[in-house]
Formats: sequence, C-alpha cells, structure tokens
Amino acid sequence: MSTTGKRPMIGSVHGMVACAHPLAAQAGAGILRGGGNAFDAIAAVAAALNVTEPFMSGLAGMGMATCYIAKEKRIRALDFVTKVPEKLPIERFKDREDLAKGPLACGTPGNLAGWCEMVKTYGKKTLPEVFAPAIAIARDGFPLTAFGTYAFNTSIPEIKPYKDFYEGWAKNYLGGGGEVAQGQVVKQPDLARTYEAIASEGPGYLYGGKLGQAIVKHLASIGGTLTEADLARVKPEWQDPIAVSYRGMQVHSVPPPAESFQYLLTLAILDGFDLRKMERNGIDHVDTVFRAIRLAAGVRIERNRPSPAELKEILSSAEIEKLRARVKDGKPVEGLTEQWIPTKPDPNKEHTTSFSVADAEGNVVCLTQSLGAKFGCGIVVPLTGVCLNNFLYWGEVHPQGKAYMKPGSDLALCLAPSVSTRDGRPVLALGTPGSYGISQTQTQVMVQHIDYGSLMQDAVEEPRGRLWDGKRVQVESRMPAATVEGLRKRGHEVEVVEPWTWAVGGMHGISIDPATGAKIGGCDPRRDGYCVAP
Repeated sequence: MSTTGKRPMIGSVHGMVACAHPLAAQAGAGILRGGGNAFDAIAAVAAALNVTEPFMSGLAGMGMATCYIAKEKRIRALDFVTKVPEKLPIERFKDREDLAKGPLACGTPGNLAGWCEMVKTYGKKTLPEVFAPAIAIARDGFPLTAFGTYAFNTSIPEIKPYKDFYEGWAKNYLGGGGEVAQGQVVKQPDLARTYEAIASEGPGYLYGGKLGQAIVKHLASIGGTLTEADLARVKPEWQDPIAVSYRGMQVHSVPPPAESFQYLLTLAILDGFDLRKMERNGIDHVDTVFRAIRLAAGVRIERNRPSPAELKEILSSAEIEKLRARVKDGKPVEGLTEQWIPTKPDPNKEHTTSFSVADAEGNVVCLTQSLGAKFGCGIVVPLTGVCLNNFLYWGEVHPQGKAYMKPGSDLALCLAPSVSTRDGRPVLALGTPGSYGISQTQTQVMVQHIDYGSLMQDAVEEPRGRLWDGKRVQVESRMPAATVEGLRKRGHEVEVVEPWTWAVGGMHGISIDPATGAKIGGCDPRRDGYCVAP
C-alpha cells in the first residue's frame, strides 16, 4: 500500500468538529467530551477561532447557522446578521472601496448574540464553561502557523496607512512591533478579560453594557456612526430554512435576505444532469458545473432579496428547466458573479470562516461567520482586544442594485451554511468561506462527495475553481490540463493558479451515516483546517 500524502480520514461515532484551526477544533471536542452538545461546542469553537484566527472572525462580526435539532427532529436556521446602522451616511459612498477600512465600514456586531442564543435555547453548558477554552488560549497564547503568519504580516501594509487606529491594532496583535514569525506565540490578555466578563455577565455586556459603550465611544472618537441604539436592536432570529432536493437529499440553508438561494438553485439545476456518467474533473463535469454556477449567480444578482413568493418562482420546476436548457445549449455563458455592477474582486479581501459540529445525540450545526475582510475594518477597541468588522463593504452602495444598503435595512450577505437530510435524518453539513465564491465552492464539494462518492476529506481536497465577473475563472493547477484546455475552447477565460489556493474557499464539513452513527470530517488544507473527535 502506498500513501498519498493527503490528510487522513478522521471519523468517530461519538461526535465530530471540523473547523479552521486545530486549537479551536480541540475546544469544541473538549466541550462534547465534557457532556456538552453541538450547540455548546459550536459556540466554543466560534470563540476560540476569535483568538486563533482573529483575521477571519470574532465576537464583533456577523454570521448565520443552519441546525438540525435532534429532540425536535427538524431543521432551523439562526440569522445573526444585523441591520445596517441607522445613522450610516450611505449617500456619501459612490464605490464600495470607500468602505474597505475605517469606522464607517463597521456594521453592528451580531456574532456574540448568535452564539449565546444557541447555547441558551438548545445547549447544556453555561457560558463560563463554553468560553473557558477561548479564555485560556487568549491568556496563555498560541504559536502562529504559516497561514496565520501570512495573514498577520500581509495586514500590516493594509492597515498601517490608517493613523487613527493602526497603533491600537499593532499593539494588540504584534505587541507593538513589526512582522511576526511562524511559531511566535501571540497572547491577547485584553480579549481574555473581555471573554471573562461576557462569561460572567452574558451577552448584555456587549448589548447594553460596558463593552458596547466602549465600542460606540471609540468609533465616535474617530468618525464612526454606530450607536448604542443599533446594539440594542440586535436580536438573533430563528427561521425556517429553505431547501431543494439533490440526489434524494433535502439540502437546507438560510432564507433571504441571505443569498444562499444561489447555492440551492445551482444544485437544483445540476440535479437534472447525470454527472456520474461524466469523467470526474473532466471537461463535461467541470463545464457543466461552472455553467450552472454562473447562471445561478446571475439570478441571485438580478433577483436579490426575493419575497417568499418570488423565491418559490425562482426555485420552480419551470424556471429551473429554463436554466438547464441554457446549460445544455453549449453557448458560452458570460455574466456577473459578484454584485449588480462589475466590481474589482480581490480574494485577499475575503475573510470568513465556516465550521460544523455533530454530536452523539444527533444534533448537527453548520455555522458561517466573518469580520468581512481581513481583520474587518482594522479597528481594535482599546483595552478590550475586540476587532470590529467591515461588513458594510459587502453591501451594495449603488442605488440601482437589488441589495442596496439603506440605513436600518437588512444586509443581504452571501453566507450559506447548510445541513442536508435524507428521509428526515441529517447526513451532511457543508460550509465554506469565500464571499461570492461560497455557493460555488459548496456546489463543487457537494458534487465530489455525492455524485462521485468521495469521502468528505477527499471531496474537500479535490481541485476546484472560482468564477469571477464576465467569463473569467481561476482553477487550481491540479485540474487536468485537458480539462483546462477544453474549458477555454468552450468559452471560459481560464487562469491557472497555484495547486492549492484559498481563492476557492476553505471548506469544512461532516458526513453522517444514520445507520451506523459514523461521522466523517473534512477539513481544508488550503487553510489551517482540522477535524477532531471527542
């Protein structure tokens, strides 16, 4: 037997945690091992990632979760993406780049409220127990990985021009110094104290308490408009998910204004093609998937924020058949994949994380959360260790866009955490970061896992692509050369990139065999992904 050099399969019948950092995965697995369930563990993972992956997400970000609740035998979605701040001067912005960094880019924090809601509603542990791992890692420190070192160091030139807040950011993450090195221990004592206060006082420490007041005061001092009233309005919302059928499964994700319907629409289109008869990673397979992805992206952009009636029409058999016919006609497919007007996409600005937990009781949670861009808006609130988001960068500033930001309105974001069921029982959790590539990556991994029968880890490791506006697509160089050439002949403008690129996301997922209880994890080597069982 020869080895492949790839990551081994991680499986367990007792539970599984798949996330973007080993220490965070261990935090979640420890909660499960100590008698907690998936809802406790998901919050522990989220908080630990705030410490170990602070450039991707944190308590001051936003997110969404799709959950299978075993005792209720149903899927629920939790939306903790907050509304646009009431006093945002949207009329001042003509280009989304105006909201890339700085105090006006900051949306109302929602993550902490979402984590605490899951623990309160369905968890078994207390907040001090759930946040204990994050507190310990922040207090004791952790050695930087190569990926973390890259993220820290490439952020220095991005944030350094902003004199109002660079010093505070550098003090918190760099110890006030210059570049960091792989293996260097990063401690965050201010963040540890913040989590200790949250563990003691609950989410009210942010929403109506001292932390919220400190955030608002600091932002106001450098030109921000977030208010305590914005924080007071934060309320995570439990929702019924939306779903489509794919290969006999029901694939569930979060409803609008979330943009996950692009992912579901893509799967619905592909459900009419027998991909198994096509060579894996061959031209017919990849071309069919890419065409379906681009068409579904166009529908999402044109028909964003659909009402329930409009969404029903979008996912109707008649509309799907029209799109399938367009996939089959062989004519090149060209169109937008990002927003309503052409943008200048930059994968280096896409910083999100997604993770999943399955427990022995049958609960499954898939959560996708973010700060928006790398280290969000770049502002760390003094003496708190809290880095704020720049989620308003991801809202549309063009008034003719279907997802145009209005003060007080919902944000339409492209998060798409998913849980799939077969005969009413959970069989799969899939989620990824990647901005407008989220629905693209999840589709490609779903096809590898379901259509081609790859175990979860192998499905995650297969080569992938990322479609951009127009005809442009980036594909990893591990994609067969014949497929690349065939894509070009079929009208795709193909750019071959490195063998493993985070431009195609950072997928983490769990497959579940309901007959045996076996849970198989999949973690993405394109980032610091890791799977840990309790």
